[in-house]
Amino acid sequence: MKILEPITVGNIVLKNRIMFPPLTTGYEDKDGSISPQSRAFYTRLAQGGVGYIVLGDVAPIRSFAPTPKLFDDSQIESFRLLAESVHAHGAKLGVQIFHPEYDCDAINALFDSGKMDQVRVKLHHDMEFFVNEVSETTLLGIIKKMCDCAIRAEKAGVDVIQIHGDRLVGALSSTKMNFRTDKFGGSLENRTRFALMLVKALKEAVPTRIIEYKFPVVTPERGKGGIDLIDAPQFAKWLEDAGVDMLHVAQANHTGNLADTIPPMGVQPYGFFVDIAGIVKGAVSIPVSAVGRIIDPEMAENILESGKADMIGLGRALLADPDWINKTKIGKGCDIRRCISCNRGCTDNIQNRAFVACVLNAENGFEQTRSIIPAEIKKSVVVIGGGPAGLEAARVAAKKGHKVILYDKQNRLGGQLNIADVPPRKREMHRAVQDLANAVSIEGVTVRLGQTATIASIIELKPDAVIVAVGASSFAPDIDGINGANVCDSWKVLSGEQKVHGRVAVIGAGLVGSETAEYLAEQGCKVLLIEKEDIIATGISNTVLPTLLENFKTYGVEQFTGHQVKSIFATGIICESKDGCEVQISCDFVVTAIGSRSVVFDTSELSNAGIEVIKVGDCNEVADISHAIKTGYDAANTL
Repeated sequence: MKILEPITVGNIVLKNRIMFPPLTTGYEDKDGSISPQSRAFYTRLAQGGVGYIVLGDVAPIRSFAPTPKLFDDSQIESFRLLAESVHAHGAKLGVQIFHPEYDCDAINALFDSGKMDQVRVKLHHDMEFFVNEVSETTLLGIIKKMCDCAIRAEKAGVDVIQIHGDRLVGALSSTKMNFRTDKFGGSLENRTRFALMLVKALKEAVPTRIIEYKFPVVTPERGKGGIDLIDAPQFAKWLEDAGVDMLHVAQANHTGNLADTIPPMGVQPYGFFVDIAGIVKGAVSIPVSAVGRIIDPEMAENILESGKADMIGLGRALLADPDWINKTKIGKGCDIRRCISCNRGCTDNIQNRAFVACVLNAENGFEQTRSIIPAEIKKSVVVIGGGPAGLEAARVAAKKGHKVILYDKQNRLGGQLNIADVPPRKREMHRAVQDLANAVSIEGVTVRLGQTATIASIIELKPDAVIVAVGASSFAPDIDGINGANVCDSWKVLSGEQKVHGRVAVIGAGLVGSETAEYLAEQGCKVLLIEKEDIIATGISNTVLPTLLENFKTYGVEQFTGHQVKSIFATGIICESKDGCEVQISCDFVVTAIGSRSVVFDTSELSNAGIEVIKVGDCNEVADISHAIKTGYDAANTL
């Protein structure tokens, strides 16, 4: 396969065509040095076979932003340890040097003095105006700092210096952000002057290092901080002439919505930026990499064979399965745990000031503390429930060497994932079911579908341990009229068990309620979304929310926030608004989406029989898929 072939870039050889592109992870120490957690994460990627790893957002200055930093010689050692670690597995390491699009010194001074209100005001101002206010003297000073950072990276043994073409560099290049009238504004030559000056300076500062440029393109549909699509080929030629060794083509950002650059499921097509990478590649002779919702080896291979790119960037895909390359290499690409583009553990975590932790991969972010170790004593294990928690528990237990039997009373595996994939754009959730089911099959788990595991039948098997993963069930609130013929349950509506039409009031506007409302609106219902709190869609990814709200607007979904439902009758509901007024809303059907409760499964007889019992997933604590996977993994790994 072409993705497995080596490629020469400048004076180095990458062992294959797969790169881990620059992502913010949140793993670094407080001063920006590479922490043991960060080193373990990148080392795991290298062990998984990745040919080229880029460390994202490396700041050449002290900054309060939670990114890696290399502004002081004392930090070199941590980068050296990282470089040595990934080199030991045949991977090359790059650092993406960037400068924020704000006055770091001024912001730092305010931050250090605890003036956070002023920090927010200053940041808001700078994000809009700094690119136009920063002086030429300051810009030259920034180039010097970036070159000093590159020299430190070189001393640490880093192979590639990547220029972050978004952020300040991209803002200066942008027709949408740069309104300067000096030599750094106006024409294409002027707007790209800083970027080309930076390339020249880096070539002089670290002449033996490969220089890569992250090439963000502003498309007619989205993006602000980068080069306009019409100017991309010319700018790419100038970068090559200036000495850039390779280009990493990606969607420009600065829009305030990370869905533009890291799109969640269903918002952008697979490989959505490949054609633009192909346009750039057609203008240069240096290698070009493409990125953007590339999920599996077949997709990556087709892109390379098409000639639109020389390398493939896999970000979220490698968070889900760091062995993506090794599995492909040994002909087991079908065993890859594929990313579902949910953005819950990666993008959302970073936006919420937490570190990256993929919802499907319990080890992601915990490489130091989570690994499957073969059991010294092989046990007989029964898993009750075939949802994500039960499937992950069965997989891990079997991988440890235990004999595992999994029961599920339904005739198919997946549990709640089989209704979670019904709302608009969420069909990709089904990949998680497919891959979990495939994983338990690979590990030799005995699966018994359509069978209810009773206490007596379990005791008869004489297992050493039982993992209970019976999940949760939706519940209806105690409201007058809740048992009416016109009242349905959101789970049953999504599963197709119950049908509604006409005017439909959905009670509860959290994750399930909002997704059910969108689903019904798409089916042609007139939807009225009722929520007792002042906000809706809590629990929905920040990258998904704008699309959902836009669809609410398109479909005319009416939102009644601050409304507590008091009673339900045959032709409507009666609510109390937050100001105490009674509000009557007419509808044909009512769909409840208030929440869920753990299914009760009495295990006392099992414990009394000397069988170890562990509850995982929603039956232990109602949460989400990440909680299900992690609790299932941890429970099985203790056996």
